[in-house]
Amino acid sequence: MNAWNQALDAAGLRDPGIRSDFGAQRQVVARFRRTSYLAARLLLPRALVPHVIAATAFMHHGDNLLDSGPPQERPAAYAAWRDQVRAALATGESADPLIRTLLATVAAHPRLRDHVEHYLQTATAELEFAGFDTEADYQAYVDAYSLPAFMLVACLLAPEDDPDGYRAACRTYIDGSQRLDFVNDLAEDLRAGRLAVPRETLQRFSVTPEDLAAGRDLPAVRELLRHLLEQARTTLRSARPLTTLAVPGGRPLVSALIDVELLTADAAEAKGPALLSGSASPPLPGALRVLWRERRRARALR
Repeated sequence: MNAWNQALDAAGLRDPGIRSDFGAQRQVVARFRRTSYLAARLLLPRALVPHVIAATAFMHHGDNLLDSGPPQERPAAYAAWRDQVRAALATGESADPLIRTLLATVAAHPRLRDHVEHYLQTATAELEFAGFDTEADYQAYVDAYSLPAFMLVACLLAPEDDPDGYRAACRTYIDGSQRLDFVNDLAEDLRAGRLAVPRETLQRFSVTPEDLAAGRDLPAVRELLRHLLEQARTTLRSARPLTTLAVPGGRPLVSALIDVELLTADAAEAKGPALLSGSASPPLPGALRVLWRERRRARALR
């Protein structure tokens, strides 16, 4: 029996149909988030793996509806899907394989239901995104979109006690992760006509959107990129308490996620202004060292 079938068994997923549904979501997540998928498979207790993958696939599908396709069609597409999800949660049934895996995960982890509803209510902040004037605007975006999306997965690793402290640590992590994503994805976002650096920050460093779009190698641009990456690193390091607040079986994964993000930030800084033409990835040897270190830790916990 392979590891995936063992994980399905450990999660109590015996029905052939639902096993097939989870297998489809596994393929989706393995394609679009390869490193995160491998980390989950290597580091989480088997019973958690299918449910974390299902929650990740659900989040990914919602994100796709919100930020891909013709802009004028996105609100209706998202609203239709949101209504499908709500109907499924009300009836316990769905014709959609992705939503069926969500229902199975909600049944196994009932606290997920509230996080799904919160995400469905607030995720339209992504539809309304047109850049930030201030740091406060960015923080509001994290509260409305980034954190509810992250909690779809993070709630599966939450302890029974101290949920407020855990949520606060999750917010610190996703703040750092979102900052890193925004600076690492500058090239992609600029091509799409989006700019996620607050305008007040650009003005403070005397950098214009045109400087970034043109990929200009200017001292001010280099200083801005270093500042943004250091903000991300500092916030990610401040999220270390999450590695002790998560349930024991989830701690190796959380630790690996933070360290791989920090490796990514270092790789982004090494690119300098070349980041304006393409994103950076963590060095493979370093990422593998992190995964194997946490793999040994995960085995010791079992």
